[in-house]
Amino acid sequence: MAEGKTLFERIGGMDAVNAAVDIFYKKVLADDSINHFFTKTNMKEQAGKQKAFLAYAFGAPMAYTGKKMREAHAHMNLTEDHFNAVAGHLVSTLKELNVEQGIIDEVVAVAVSTKDDVLGN
Repeated sequence: MAEGKTLFERIGGMDAVNAAVDIFYKKVLADDSINHFFTKTNMKEQAGKQKAFLAYAFGAPMAYTGKKMREAHAHMNLTEDHFNAVAGHLVSTLKELNVEQGIIDEVVAVAVSTKDDVLGN
């Protein structure tokens, strides 16, 4: 890890988060195994929420005011397959953006830390 730098700084700050989320949701919406979860979702609003959450989760100097993961996903009846599909799109997005593998591993660790809450376990 670069000394003293947060994952947010090392990934490239808000510009990188914005680019990643935009690409990520294109992949998610093209995936028939999970895109049905977003049929009634305002995707501009959703992307904004995701950008704010990821920036916060990666250590940006900002507060996150959105719903907690468990609350946000409780009504969705998500499975391990759904979680893995989303995680796979996150990883492929980061690879597409030429993010270093070590940073991808850190991002995946952050995502996995939310798994029980997202799945309601």
